[in-house]
Amino acid sequence: MKYSKDTIGLLLSQKYAKLLGLVLFFVFLLFSCQSHPDRSDRLLQIGDTSVFKDSSLILGSERLEELIEIIGDRTIAIVGNQTSILSNTTHLVDTLLSRDVKLVKVFSPEHGFRGTVSAGQKIDNSKDEKTGLPIVSLYGNHKKPTRQDLESLDLVIFDIQDVGVRFYTYISTLHYVMEACAEVGLPVLVLDRPNPNGDYVDGPVLEIAHKSFVGMHPVPVVHGMTIGEYALMINGEQWLKNGLQCDLQILACQNYHHAMRYSLPVPPSPNLRSDISIRLYPSLCFFEGTTISIGRGTAQPFELYGHPKMEKGKFSFKPKSMMGAVYPKHLNLTCGGVNLNKEPIDSRFTLRYLLNALSVVGDPISTINRKNFFVLLSGTEKLYNQIVNGVSEDEIRKTWQSDLAAFRELRAKYLKYD
Repeated sequence: MKYSKDTIGLLLSQKYAKLLGLVLFFVFLLFSCQSHPDRSDRLLQIGDTSVFKDSSLILGSERLEELIEIIGDRTIAIVGNQTSILSNTTHLVDTLLSRDVKLVKVFSPEHGFRGTVSAGQKIDNSKDEKTGLPIVSLYGNHKKPTRQDLESLDLVIFDIQDVGVRFYTYISTLHYVMEACAEVGLPVLVLDRPNPNGDYVDGPVLEIAHKSFVGMHPVPVVHGMTIGEYALMINGEQWLKNGLQCDLQILACQNYHHAMRYSLPVPPSPNLRSDISIRLYPSLCFFEGTTISIGRGTAQPFELYGHPKMEKGKFSFKPKSMMGAVYPKHLNLTCGGVNLNKEPIDSRFTLRYLLNALSVVGDPISTINRKNFFVLLSGTEKLYNQIVNGVSEDEIRKTWQSDLAAFRELRAKYLKYD
């Protein structure tokens, strides 16, 4: 599913001309959406409520009366971003302020409160233009709230849409928020959301020796848990520093199950703009440790891969500098590659794309030019060694199975949904 980004300005000055222009605008918008049903450059847009596939699904944040009762007269902060919306597209911050909740601060993760900052880019503290609330960045050198950040608060609410992949850093932000709050005895309330990759578990399990912000816990690449379930596991397995326990509460989704297909109403980050990119993300993110592009700087990030050395006759693209991808790989160079946006929407994690690309581009040792980062993404050095030694995907997968079986048993203890 794709979402339109077509907009036009209406600058007509006279009253009836304005009315006619407005009518023409909606006619144009309707036909432009119908003319390009498969265009890959259309962003997920706020306001397209059709993305909620099951009308009976209720997000944690939509259990509003219960949420207001839990908050009471306490002073709170929200850990949120552009995904912190209800299905009516109203932002949680605006919703709570309209109910006279004592909301005094916002914490934002990687990509910022509005979700427009490139991956890895520094984000400073700021103020929200709409509400005037201070925004404290939890990225860069300030990944964990300080005691000063938490002063005067009675409750921290976490409401961010995750995609269910170990190296997607919102779960690392969750860890640090829980840890900081546990250190000062501050309760945390997680408003649960569906996992768009929640129907399966796969990939190598992280070895603690390779712990980093892109992988903090011994879980596989695809963990198959909602953000609320994951928070319960962090607490239950005592993964916080010194075995701290967070005063944790989950406001669960209603009418959700892990096999439910869930299409996000807004991009969770600048380069995940479509359902298929979110499903391909676990597989394509491994390219980030290589010289091969996954389409940053194009209209189809995480829907393709390519390299200047790859054959350009069937498909090619040229990365450009843009919001969310200021300095993409192979900037302004034509890359041959493979377009994956027609892959099945139920696509699952695979090494096939990576192994195919490496076989075309050349020597895997030189192509995996950021070995350390590749290992951090993998969570193990074994995968790198297997790839450079020419081991097949089937053989590689066999080496994960015992760890995956153990994780499935662990995971089952914390599941809130079928």
